[in-house]
Amino acid sequence: MPDRGGGPTGPRITVGRPSRRARTLLLTLGVLAALGMAFTMFAGFWTDWLWYRSVHYSSVFTTTLWTKTGLFFVFGLLMATAVGFNIWLAHRLRPPLSAMSMEQQSLDRYRMGIAPYKRWLLFGITALVGLIAGASAAGQWRTWLMWVNGVPFHQKDPQFHLDVSFYAFDLPWYRFLLGFGFATAILSLIAAALTHYLYGGLRVTSPGARATAAATGHLSVLLGVFVALKAVAYWLDRYGLAVKSSDFKATGNWTGLRYVDANAYLPAKTILFCIAVICALLFFATLWRRTWQLPVIGFGLMVLSAILIGGLYPAIVQKFQVQPNEQAKEAPYVQKNIKATREAYGIDDAQVSEYAGKSSTKDKTTLRDGVGKAASLRILDPNIVSPTFQQLQQMRNYYGFPTNLDVDRYTKDGKDQDTVIGLRELNLDGLPKKNWINNHFRYTHGYGVVAAKGTEAEDGRPVFTESDLPSTGDLGTYQQRVYYGEKTTTYSIVGGPQKEIDYSDDDGEKMTSYRGKSGVSLSSPVNRAAYAVAFGEPQILYSGAIGEGSRILYNRTPKERVEAVAPWLTIDGDAYPAVVDGHIQWIVDAYTTTNGYPYASRTTLGDTTADSLTATNDNRAVVAQQNQVNYIRNSVKATVDAYTGEVKLYQWDTKDPVLKTWMKAFPGTVKPRGAISGSLMAHLRYPQDLFKVQRELLTRYHVTDAQTFLTGSEVWQVPDDPTNKSGNAVPPYYLSMKMPGQTSQAFSLSTTFTPNGRYNLSAFMSVDAEAGTSDYGKISILKLPTSTTVDGPKQVQSQFNSEQKIAESIKLLKGGDSDIEYGNLLTVPLDGGLLYAEPVYVRGGGLKYPLLRKVLVTYEGKTAFENTLDDALNVVFGAKPSTGTPPDENTGTPPTSGNPTVQEALQDAQKAFDAGQEALKKPDWEAYAKAQQDLEDALKRAEAAQSKADKTGGGSG
Repeated sequence: MPDRGGGPTGPRITVGRPSRRARTLLLTLGVLAALGMAFTMFAGFWTDWLWYRSVHYSSVFTTTLWTKTGLFFVFGLLMATAVGFNIWLAHRLRPPLSAMSMEQQSLDRYRMGIAPYKRWLLFGITALVGLIAGASAAGQWRTWLMWVNGVPFHQKDPQFHLDVSFYAFDLPWYRFLLGFGFATAILSLIAAALTHYLYGGLRVTSPGARATAAATGHLSVLLGVFVALKAVAYWLDRYGLAVKSSDFKATGNWTGLRYVDANAYLPAKTILFCIAVICALLFFATLWRRTWQLPVIGFGLMVLSAILIGGLYPAIVQKFQVQPNEQAKEAPYVQKNIKATREAYGIDDAQVSEYAGKSSTKDKTTLRDGVGKAASLRILDPNIVSPTFQQLQQMRNYYGFPTNLDVDRYTKDGKDQDTVIGLRELNLDGLPKKNWINNHFRYTHGYGVVAAKGTEAEDGRPVFTESDLPSTGDLGTYQQRVYYGEKTTTYSIVGGPQKEIDYSDDDGEKMTSYRGKSGVSLSSPVNRAAYAVAFGEPQILYSGAIGEGSRILYNRTPKERVEAVAPWLTIDGDAYPAVVDGHIQWIVDAYTTTNGYPYASRTTLGDTTADSLTATNDNRAVVAQQNQVNYIRNSVKATVDAYTGEVKLYQWDTKDPVLKTWMKAFPGTVKPRGAISGSLMAHLRYPQDLFKVQRELLTRYHVTDAQTFLTGSEVWQVPDDPTNKSGNAVPPYYLSMKMPGQTSQAFSLSTTFTPNGRYNLSAFMSVDAEAGTSDYGKISILKLPTSTTVDGPKQVQSQFNSEQKIAESIKLLKGGDSDIEYGNLLTVPLDGGLLYAEPVYVRGGGLKYPLLRKVLVTYEGKTAFENTLDDALNVVFGAKPSTGTPPDENTGTPPTSGNPTVQEALQDAQKAFDAGQEALKKPDWEAYAKAQQDLEDALKRAEAAQSKADKTGGGSG
């Protein structure tokens, strides 16, 4: 055959080396690539550090960084050392070379191949396992900080009588250590076994002994360590039963011990622990006995025991002891679950009282005046009127309002007033021209608050208490620029040579330059380069629009900022604005949670807090939706200044041990509750997401008797939103109302319950939502009798839609291409019965926004569908309208007066009213609005004439 390497029979083929220039180019490219990767990693780190320093929470960054770094190196080195040591030891214990079998001959080439690289191979293997282990350990920084800083709950579990902190803070860390130990033992065992095999300590096919004495001793010790760890796992599993989740047909999701756990699994785990300890000792004894016989027997016994004692025996107990008499057996454990769950979710003080569901007053007209005292019915729905705010108060296309507005309360003339409020935020989608300068330099902020009375409307429009641009009204003087908001999701560069558009009026555009201290300075070339890389925007590096004083603002949504400075908190889905001490402050509720509260049932936050609003608006979803928790506290109230971006965290729950633990881990980040000013306290409220979690738990855990709980006869459900066809739960509503037993109205958050699988009402739930009061957080549940049926929300809505007169009116309102939108269906307890009120909005074909046109009210089966809330209440309660009110459209008879001036004005009012009704039938909204204005003018003339006549004695009769 020819010599392919060259020689007499053919030419030698030679491969030329790359030229010097090519080698230099390749080396340069390699160095540049390495530098690029290094700078990209540096940019991410550096920009994070700059941002945390800019918001004055650098301690959060450094504490988190050093904790992650420490865990990475400690556990990475431990893993690398353990694996590396065992590889080295297996190599050291290799047998001397002897007559080689076929098996060893085939391995010899591998040994020779790796011989020159043994040290590098050892270093590579240990470095790889160390990096993986270190990265895994770094992800446990929360677990470590909670373990090392944990404070006691001063509450003990009912089974082992250990403080709850053991389960919440200690057990998770012990489980991590155990998992790390198992991983170390298994990897060391595999690495040692492969090394022994490669160097002849273990044989598979060779005749004679399968393992040398040294290999037998080494591997036996590693197996003994593994079995010893298994013994520790059995012991920890005993305590893990108190926080174990399982399915239980009587309750669904179950946490804690049941009868079979306490009487079968618990003793089984103890027995298995003892067997595992003995088995581990047998493996360690192999160091002296040099035989596998006893350890193998012991290990087999442990496996068999795990099957029989840990699996079969509990199944027998469940089948033959529990199932024949399940209620009696499980009742004591269900009682523990009920108690723990109510404590863990803060519903143990919920007051359940019987409520008749029907009024005992025969003459319903006497109840008319009591409606105003019972509740301030909020007919302006914040989830409907955002387009109305947008149309009437947007002013410029580059402003916008959130999809769902917020409800707050402000004091006017000494009286609290429920107010619908929204900020005129920056909306980049509405820019006249989009480019990098406009998007990030010229259009940088929104402007002003827009607020309206929650209980009134005028010609279908909101009655604004703060409006126009710049905003003026009841809120006084405050910093109106909104640099941080829910719709502000991109970065802006401010404070440099490029001026910003402040707002526009009839005189043109007003310019400004940001004067706040927020953001990160871009004066340094290093900072500019880092942000150019981090944001993937090279223009940041060389743009002439950036100069001395330029600062970059980012992470601008309130929830995003709070989550960043307190990554150990779970953030409520709804941040809301308030004007406090001359500044717009975003108020953000935050929670501390754990899933280690013994016996308390778990819930998934995303599922529990979902309703018809979160289904259509992701901004309303709770942060960390998939978190499974069984303990939650609204422990922190946070604020974010809409102008400066300053974040403040205030301790709200002063008894929460989870918050105290995090405050030890991050000292100085949370201000004491006493630092909350009175003006801020006036706007704090009970958070919606916590309320939704609690109401979901109370569908089952309002029952405190185990036997009743097990029967499931008292299970409730949160009804679907009857005004929304999404099939999602009805959201809770804020309004000022008076519960039975209260002396005055309180700002409240309320919801309804229906029986499981039915539509009638089973209960009404309310919580005092007004912070700073003694009753704040007090949950009251009015439980309706099961012997009678009271209409629930869906039945009430169906009743509205099915009544012929109402259906005909709605059909008229829908005339042409108009659409009907139903507002919040409010429920208010009144004299033993329940009053329902619902605003009805019409979005006309020529209009892009809804107007309040009708109000539905029902009480005790009587329903009204009128133009105003007062008119609807008058009809429902059979009360006569005040003097000067136009007649009911069905009678056509105007009110009369002996005074000719008054009579003339009333006749004009009747004409205006008739004109309005005709315009409504077409519908002609412009004519309708004119008729309503004429009606109002006529009524004012009638009232003025009557008042003058009364003073002069010229009135009739």
